Amino acid sequence: QLQARGGGLVQAGGPLRLSCAASAASGRTFSRYTMAWFRQAPGKEREFVAAFWWRSSGTYYADSVKGRFTISRDTPKNTVYLQMNSLKPDDTAVYYCAAETWGRMILSSVTNPSAYKDWGQGTLVTVSS
Repeated sequence: QLQARGGGLVQAGGPLRLSCAASAASGRTFSRYTMAWFRQAPGKEREFVAAFWWRSSGTYYADSVKGRFTISRDTPKNTVYLQMNSLKPDDTAVYYCAAETWGRMILSSVTNPSAYKDWGQGTLVTVSS
C-alpha cells in the first residue's frame, strides 16, 4: 500500500514537498521498487511527472517539471519524495504516487501509468497565482 502526503495550497513560485510511504510487500524489497509520481488536473488525463527507476537508481522527469521538481528515495524509510520548487498554477492537480514492486520495470515503461500496479490515494496540490 502507498500513502501519499504533503499536498496543499501554495502560491506560485513557492515550494512544496510530497511524500509517499510504501508498506512492505510480502516477498519484495523496497530497494527493487520503481517509484513514480503522476498527476491529473481537472478535465485532463493522468500524466507522468517523475520516476525513480530501481535498476540504475536513475531519475526521470516530464519536460514540464524538469529543473523544478526532484524525486528522491529514502530506502530505510520505504519512502519516496517529490520536492517541487518554483510551482506554477499549471502544476495544480491531484498527485498520485505509484509503484512497480517486483523489480520488473523496464526503462521504456517508467513513464507509462499502465506499468504500475500499486497506486496511492492521491493528494491535491493547488497553486494560486
